[in-house]
Amino acid sequence: MDRVHEIARGIVIREGGFVEDPNDPGGATKHGVTIHTLRRLGLDLDGDGDVDRSDVQRVSVALAEEIFLKEYFERPKIGLLPTVLQASVFDMQVNAGAQAVRLLQRLVSKMGFPCAVDGVIGPKTAAAVQSAYAAAPDHLADAYGIERRNYYFSLGDRRPSARKYCVSRAGGKGGWIRRAEEFIAPKFHLTRKEFRERIAAWG
Repeated sequence: MDRVHEIARGIVIREGGFVEDPNDPGGATKHGVTIHTLRRLGLDLDGDGDVDRSDVQRVSVALAEEIFLKEYFERPKIGLLPTVLQASVFDMQVNAGAQAVRLLQRLVSKMGFPCAVDGVIGPKTAAAVQSAYAAAPDHLADAYGIERRNYYFSLGDRRPSARKYCVSRAGGKGGWIRRAEEFIAPKFHLTRKEFRERIAAWG
């Protein structure tokens, strides 16, 4: 469990402090914990009878880690996945909810180990992922990270407002792309030229 706590701590660091971006459907967020999560969990941290941005501002690093472990690792049963996948899927679960598992389900299905794409890790999904890992133990984590990176690019393709998360103000890789590549072997990272070619159509 110490390893999982370290993963949770890394997620908190990547998420950063308090933000309230009007283009982010998550709304007010601190250490990756959104106002919607606090409301779903009924966490009135300031005790004033409602859950609003002031409660988000009170989220501590310790509370964020606790929420991530319970709600985004234990509840979705990420511990049933091969160890090499757990950090990336856990991080993606915090970032994109059940889409993290759907990406994995689509990936292993394409590899010939079909399972329902429902965002839920049940016995069939766990078995399919374990079979995919047994078939490609040195490649599955990278393949998932690349699928994740492609997912972020696809969001940018469809939603211009999301592009600022893919591209930095200086024109380099934005937070989403860097985050995905943290879980991909360096040899599969996009070069600056490849990155610029991928986003060229965005203008």
